[in-house]
Amino acid sequence: MSSSAPLIRVRDLSLTHAGSGNPSPRGISVEIAAGEVVLLLGPSGSGKSTLTLALNGLIPHAVPATVDGSVGITGLDTADTPVARLSTEVSMVFQDPDAQLVTGTVLDEVAFALENLRMPVAEVLARSEAALRRMGLWERRDENPDRLSGGGRQRLAIAAALATGSRVLVLDEPTANLDPDGIDDVYDALGDVATDAARAIVLVEHALDPALAIATRVLVLDRAGRLAFDGTPEEVLRGHADELTALGVWLPTAALLARRLRERGVPVEPLPLTAGELQVALADAVTDVPTPAPDAAAEPASEPIVRVRGLTVARRKTTILHDIDLDIPAGSITAVVGANGAGKTTLVQAIAGVVPPPRGHVQVAGLDPATASPRELTARIGFVFQNPEHQFIAPTVFEDLAHGLRLRHSPADEIDEKVGAMLGRFGLEHKAAVHPFLLSGGEKRRLSVGTALITRPEVLVLDEPTFGQDHARATELLDLVQQLRAEGTTIVLVTHDMRIVAEHASHVVVLTGGRIRAAGRTADVLREGAGLRLPDALRAVPPALRPLLQERVR
Repeated sequence: MSSSAPLIRVRDLSLTHAGSGNPSPRGISVEIAAGEVVLLLGPSGSGKSTLTLALNGLIPHAVPATVDGSVGITGLDTADTPVARLSTEVSMVFQDPDAQLVTGTVLDEVAFALENLRMPVAEVLARSEAALRRMGLWERRDENPDRLSGGGRQRLAIAAALATGSRVLVLDEPTANLDPDGIDDVYDALGDVATDAARAIVLVEHALDPALAIATRVLVLDRAGRLAFDGTPEEVLRGHADELTALGVWLPTAALLARRLRERGVPVEPLPLTAGELQVALADAVTDVPTPAPDAAAEPASEPIVRVRGLTVARRKTTILHDIDLDIPAGSITAVVGANGAGKTTLVQAIAGVVPPPRGHVQVAGLDPATASPRELTARIGFVFQNPEHQFIAPTVFEDLAHGLRLRHSPADEIDEKVGAMLGRFGLEHKAAVHPFLLSGGEKRRLSVGTALITRPEVLVLDEPTFGQDHARATELLDLVQQLRAEGTTIVLVTHDMRIVAEHASHVVVLTGGRIRAAGRTADVLREGAGLRLPDALRAVPPALRPLLQERVR
């Protein structure tokens, strides 16, 4: 193989999962050379993750799928080359580091794959040390990976991938589960890796802001899984912003904010991709645009629907929540924010009764989740897990949606009507008979929200509801949240996305180390700071214009 040959060569590739009638991706042909950092974008279900599995040979060797066309990695045909051999040429980093960390120490984790390849001990140690030093983890080599932060564990997964010496690195949403500090942690490491002119990186990512700092090229798949756009980040993201929005593809935060401001009459030209560009574009913008007045009728009722008093939760002798007191107003959209490990998920699970809290410490619409029956809980509280698969219990999408209604002994015709409406609302009509585990990541998230919504509970709790969603589906979901609030449903959501907080939440709860650091109306909490990190692009918007971004929460 000559030095000028592409590291990745995909020819007329179509992939069809077992049980699926349509290929996705479909008819893809692309070449990727050494030194390129390729950002792979596309709407949910377009085949991005499926394509990454084909690049490292898991399709077809481990994941059953029909393969038409070919994938070549450093001159090797992935269909004919064993995965063990491919692992020295291409390495994969998944969105959840815990799904691929298997040993008891940081050093053992990086050495694990090398030992399985039966490399000499001296080479295993030398490669492991080099990779850990590159990722800033050598001094922690004797620690259990569980002691690392989310960003640290993802850097460990990257170190394990680099240690194999592979020239192709594939990352499937490596920051999806991370807070802003963890995202910075990962991209600081990736920025160093991206300087290696001998390596190619393929990156599937929804968080475009940090990815743009290293990306040299953008590929976009359309809803049918075909290659829609291929070019530099500026050519694709700035030149095709309208088409990408129509496809449901995320744009950088600066571009999203600029488009919102344009809709409110603020001239923002040209379309910015970074916070710096947005700041420049707004420097001469009109700053006396009338600010919409709050709608008093839309203010949430002062009487709380959720009351938490003296809540302490411990697991395995470790205290996660410390003496929490909290009121959540009826009719509000309350965002629970904080760093990884702050106790956000534990708090909302206790409120929803997913993890029964101590008796008498939580009340939801007069109900104690610690003593309520499943039927009572589903009537009052809907819960959407961070990992959608944790709440799938039926063999088909239809039956999963119907489960809550069956618990309430709803008539068969009512079940058919409500499930059909929910399938349509979330674009899952054609997946009614499919097993939930065979859905794409975005489809699983939509199904998980649908199962919580279908009983129309008084309180809906969502743990990272936009995780894994394309822009169109995330916008649709957040619009639905606003609609539910208008109809009287109280929303509690956990999120790392401060843009969502600023634009959609009426109230914010900030957790730090299992304690409440701040709680109150969004505008008040954001103004006080409370240790929160706003996106650079949001901070680039002058204070006089920020109310225009928050109009939908008024």
